[in-house]
Amino acid sequence: MAYLVLSDIAKSYGQFRALDGVTLSVDAGEFVCFLGPSGCGKTSLLRIIAGLDRQSAGRVEIAGKDCSAAPPEQRDYGIVFQSYALFPNLTVAQNVAYGLESRDKAAMAQRVAEMLELVGLPESAGRYPGQLSGGQQQRIALARALAPAPRLLLLDEPLSALDARVRLSLRRQIRALHDRLGLTTILVTHDQEEALTLADRVVVMNHGRIEQAGPPDEIYARPHSLFVAGFVGAMNFFPVTATGSSSVQLGPLSLSCGHDHAVGAALTLCVRPEDIRLASTGLPARVESVDFLGPFHRALLSAEGLGSFAIDVAADQMRDLGLATGSEVGISFPLDRLRLFPGHPS
Repeated sequence: MAYLVLSDIAKSYGQFRALDGVTLSVDAGEFVCFLGPSGCGKTSLLRIIAGLDRQSAGRVEIAGKDCSAAPPEQRDYGIVFQSYALFPNLTVAQNVAYGLESRDKAAMAQRVAEMLELVGLPESAGRYPGQLSGGQQQRIALARALAPAPRLLLLDEPLSALDARVRLSLRRQIRALHDRLGLTTILVTHDQEEALTLADRVVVMNHGRIEQAGPPDEIYARPHSLFVAGFVGAMNFFPVTATGSSSVQLGPLSLSCGHDHAVGAALTLCVRPEDIRLASTGLPARVESVDFLGPFHRALLSAEGLGSFAIDVAADQMRDLGLATGSEVGISFPLDRLRLFPGHPS
């Protein structure tokens, strides 16, 4: 059942159209990530859900109620910002208690203790934000957002200012808290890995519109547009021409891709670096450079008629084959991993 319903949301700042007819439903208990580049409208959409900004047009419905004109305090949510937004002159306990003024002192103290235990910082009640690390401050911000027991949790790039190890740990903690508390959660991020790791559903945005929404594996494996294909994960783009209703010409290769296109149509063939296969009898290619990326290597290859493209090779396979700059290899393209889109890449 939908907990949040956005209907034809638009937002303009003068002549600039930040959001252009966004329609989306979020189920109760669902974890949704708004993913996209800077300026795509994802934070504007979150702020409209929160009531911090007012939409120029459209309807916001929360828990079956029209909240389009409701102030933030009537929308029953907790929010965590990138900047933590903790009060530096208040202790951790006082920060977490902010928003619990309607409770008596004993109930407030009990709730603060529960929240600090929940985020793994039970000994920090008497400390000040400046005495905590960035990761600890963000956990306190999360505890403060959860203290009033909201049904909706809004996260505006809460991990982007943290180092990689802390981000990974907090990702796991946020997802665990979401599952444990049964919250409906919306996370704004530009980090593809963060979205793919955390979300039940990823909403990819571009120029104020939703390009595609779906489970992480669907977004990654079956992008619906050139933008999604290029923004989510690494991708090779090859300009090709349709030679038949279901075939294209890629350099010297004729590939049957199972798509229906007019003969002569200009298309873009997309294939991820990890999907290109090394094959002794495949198309000859030369290794131009190799980047070490831990568990795998990303090699830049070139082949006649194809130009340069990337391929990912497992570290042990790289060693076994003795691949290095200048090596000659054979490659093949698995037909079930190829995606075609109209037009050529710009």
